[in-house]
Amino acid sequence: MKGIRGISQLSRRFHAAARTGQSLSQPLAGIKLSPGAVHSYQDVHVTRLPSGLVIASQENYSPASKIGVFIKAGCRYETPDNQGVTHLLRLASNLTTKGASAFKICRGVESVGGSLSVTSSRENMVYTVDCLRDDFDTVMEYLINVTTAPEFRSWEVSDLTPRVKLDKALAAQSTQIAVVEGLHDAAYKNALCNSLYCPDHMVGNIQSEHLHHFVQNNFTSARMALVGLGVDHTVLKQVGEQFLNIRSGAGTTGAKAQYRGGEIRLASTSSMVHSAVVSQSAAAGTNEALAFSVLQHALGAGLHVKRGSGTSSKLVQAVIKATADPFDVSAFNASYSDSGLFGVYTISQAAAAGDVMKAALAQVKAVADGGITAADLTQAKAQVKAQFLMSLETSEGMLEDMGAQALAGGSYCPPEQISKNIDNVTLTDVANAAKKFVSGKKTMASSGNLIKTPFVDEL
Repeated sequence: MKGIRGISQLSRRFHAAARTGQSLSQPLAGIKLSPGAVHSYQDVHVTRLPSGLVIASQENYSPASKIGVFIKAGCRYETPDNQGVTHLLRLASNLTTKGASAFKICRGVESVGGSLSVTSSRENMVYTVDCLRDDFDTVMEYLINVTTAPEFRSWEVSDLTPRVKLDKALAAQSTQIAVVEGLHDAAYKNALCNSLYCPDHMVGNIQSEHLHHFVQNNFTSARMALVGLGVDHTVLKQVGEQFLNIRSGAGTTGAKAQYRGGEIRLASTSSMVHSAVVSQSAAAGTNEALAFSVLQHALGAGLHVKRGSGTSSKLVQAVIKATADPFDVSAFNASYSDSGLFGVYTISQAAAAGDVMKAALAQVKAVADGGITAADLTQAKAQVKAQFLMSLETSEGMLEDMGAQALAGGSYCPPEQISKNIDNVTLTDVANAAKKFVSGKKTMASSGNLIKTPFVDEL
């Protein structure tokens, strides 16, 4: 497969800086709306190509463009033979491709003031480029090369080992990362138990062949979404049709996550104990998942004010009543395509760890028994909506929301509809979510001096 070199022939576009004295809510002269556009020039438009590739865009008339390729290729799709391969893929995003050397990619993107980055979660990998609108063609050439034509030369892959070790060392310095990774390892039998970081026994053992095999099986058109901000939908669709119809088929079918429950204890000499106790909740995109989100904010989702104490949180109030100290405690909530985790996360002195955890769990049980008022529900729903809507105020948050929805269902649900769905959550829904946690099989992960920390079967 030859490198991508024909993208410079795509039609040129205009940018908002060319406009003088005109409203930014109207399109520039010469820009045509994509077929089916309705209501507003700035609506999110979504198209699914025959290959399965989803194109989503929002024309916001910004002088800068942000484009992302979302792929169902997170660490949940790793196998025992290639564990850690997605960690290597993140680091290999700027290596030599069939159309450009590593030096050319780096120099080419930087020469136009752009940036190319890659992130991954347990579900997806996301390749993102930022650039001025006039440089769209230039950076897209490199983005397409990185996602469709990697070479993974053996000597370049070997050179990534020190960076893998550095990433792991930095992650190890964060107790919270260690607890969350351990929590998933203990909670699931497969898929979602895979770590975002390369396991120790695979460091230096991921070869070029592992990377090629993973990309071949997971980087298919039907598992991709091309998402853009500040770009015309017609242009983005043209790019997808010409350059991202790479491999047909659905690729490797990931195993359905199997929740099992369990416990992991990471003993250390730290005087502060981090603990998380969760049970299975709901899959993302469901009404039940919204109920868990509202429950999270009703209990306390963490600090909302910089350097605040969080004393208005129900969980913190319960802990203060039990221990007389405002230890850091919040509700934990994570949703995936086929499962989810909900519970409490506590940070306390080693001697008080047991009392803090028991007080937090007792508060969740109180909510399950009806200990939440209509005023609490109204406040929690307002916080959920505010957090969601504020996340869309940044280009990163908007791109992530568009990409996640396009990849999951091939469509886009506008913020107005999601806000209405949040408003429809009732006291009964929240109480049922709390009951599901209370009655569910528990998973626990703890780190620190665990002498006074109870085991999960003692809670």
